[in-house]
Amino acid sequence: MPNISFGAPCERLSAHQRIRPISQRIQVRNLHHLRLGALGFLLAGIGLAGNQAHALGFAEALDLAEQHSPRITAQRLQIDAASSSQKSAGTLPDPKLSVGVENFPISGMDRFSLTRESMTMQRLALMQEVPNRAKRDAQIAGAEAKVERERAALGVQRLQIRQELSQAWILAQAIEQRDQVLAGLLSENQRLQDSLPTRIAGGAAQAGDLLMARQEALALSDRRDDLQRDRSKARAMLRRWVGARADEALQGTPGPLSLPLDQLRSEVHRHAELTQYPAMQAMALAETREAQAETKGDWSWEVAYSRRDRRWGDMVSFQVTFDLPWQQERRQAPQIKAKQLELQRLEAEQEDVTRRHLQELEDSASELAALNSQIERLQSAGMGLAQGRAELALANYQSAKGDLSAVLAARAQVRETHWRLIDLQAQRDIVIARLNSLIAD
Repeated sequence: MPNISFGAPCERLSAHQRIRPISQRIQVRNLHHLRLGALGFLLAGIGLAGNQAHALGFAEALDLAEQHSPRITAQRLQIDAASSSQKSAGTLPDPKLSVGVENFPISGMDRFSLTRESMTMQRLALMQEVPNRAKRDAQIAGAEAKVERERAALGVQRLQIRQELSQAWILAQAIEQRDQVLAGLLSENQRLQDSLPTRIAGGAAQAGDLLMARQEALALSDRRDDLQRDRSKARAMLRRWVGARADEALQGTPGPLSLPLDQLRSEVHRHAELTQYPAMQAMALAETREAQAETKGDWSWEVAYSRRDRRWGDMVSFQVTFDLPWQQERRQAPQIKAKQLELQRLEAEQEDVTRRHLQELEDSASELAALNSQIERLQSAGMGLAQGRAELALANYQSAKGDLSAVLAARAQVRETHWRLIDLQAQRDIVIARLNSLIAD
């Protein structure tokens, strides 16, 4: 922000300075202030607000966000749960033990006796169901695919956290930069108010100029209150991710574009959201194969030991049972068709999501190009023009060729131009952060 001084009236200049053309003096002063303004903006851009000894870097903030995020914790627990379930996939069902009495008489001479009737037996049986191999293989494949889906979801969560943290970080830094611009304006306004009583007494300024300066100070104080409110909101957003360290000074930025736009276009299939679809399709395919395996039927075996009275002798029985899927058109076929349709739905949905992300990528690329163009135009011409206008208005005021309102209006234009530059850079950085959060690791 240029330092526009109000403390040296034009009539106090030396004779040599009065001879020098006013336009030349304005050009020299413009160059000096442009350099000062560029230096001040550079310092603001790297976030030198607060005590740098306790500054929080973006990489450290990202680590904190991932370590302490309940969202990440929940997703990791989901992965652990899926991994634990995977261990049981494809295993045989638990065997069944049955205990009973067979051929127990309830009438006749031997009724209610366990020993007098030769056919009465105390039976102990062990039975094991055996699903067919194709069904068990499908269950194993489905469990593996579920684990992969949860891992892909973890990658999505990490990228979403990076994007949300980057946005909060960028907004917080932009507010600090605007605050530095505002602090410079308040300082200039105070110097103006300090110099005006002397100028008014000497006839070089009007009494109304002091009122205008005080009005500007009130307006700047309102802006400072707005910035304080925005700062509190931005720090609250950061506190969600990094806890108490959100109140520290912020050092560093989320970084430039990590991949060229052409590479992002060619690798859109690696988009974070799209990485989940192969695993989901694998799950649907496994369910389809499991439904097809139902057409083969399962089987089971049973071994039974029957104890009778010692007069008759004990017995052992063995049997094998087979499922008979004889109503496949009514039972298994509809289930197979449903699973196949689900697989087709996922393929169509994946294509739709791919097209949507391609559109979003092109929109972000167009937005990034427009923002870069506007930023370059402001830096190369807009800031210089606004500062030159402020210098010229000040020179006219000091030479009694203009009034203070023109100076204040020009200075407000410098502030708005500077703030617009900060806002455009923040918007550009947010777009870059969004593009950097597309591709899953």
